[in-house]
Amino acid sequence: MAKLRAAQTDHTPEQGAVNIGDRALDNLEFIRDTMQRSTSFTAVPGYGGILMGATACVAAYIAATQIYLREWLVTWLVEAALAFAIGLLAMWQKSRIGGTPLISVPAKKFAMSFAPPLISGIAITLGLWRYEHFELMAPVWLLCYGAAVVCGGAFSVRAVPVMGWCFIGLGAAAFALPAAYGNYLMAAGFGVVHIIFGAVIAKKYGG
Repeated sequence: MAKLRAAQTDHTPEQGAVNIGDRALDNLEFIRDTMQRSTSFTAVPGYGGILMGATACVAAYIAATQIYLREWLVTWLVEAALAFAIGLLAMWQKSRIGGTPLISVPAKKFAMSFAPPLISGIAITLGLWRYEHFELMAPVWLLCYGAAVVCGGAFSVRAVPVMGWCFIGLGAAAFALPAAYGNYLMAAGFGVVHIIFGAVIAKKYGG
């Protein structure tokens, strides 16, 4: 009887032992968090990009007809605000359809990488406006936006950073060419490039 009691005592679970179910839940949570962190931000708008490109082409036409440089600047600033609203709304709609919230880890990485070049572009624009160097704004916008897209695209689908490099190339060309070509290059970048890559993203990545 003593041996039997000793055997029963040896198999009794120790007090404070880890519950296997709790450990499995912790492992599942870790795996899900790891997968979420490694997932690319796929809510980049395709159809929204096409619409942004279309409004940019209209803005380029209107800006080209302006006589005064301040009116030219206002035209592009209005287009920038409109494009931002379209892009944000399109991302929200695409993320809602795809079930990926805009506050997910990939979305935060995309936003944190996209923002610094864009904020730098705004600061440079204010400086150029102060000293009335309007002719430099088009290349600066193209370069800074391109840098923002490349940086954010590191956490997105492959087409996004490629699109960013196209903007950078156009920005470099805008510095090399006379200022009179600014509107054409802006139309090529914010208009045509957005439309082309918007169509690619819409086709390959669900809208």
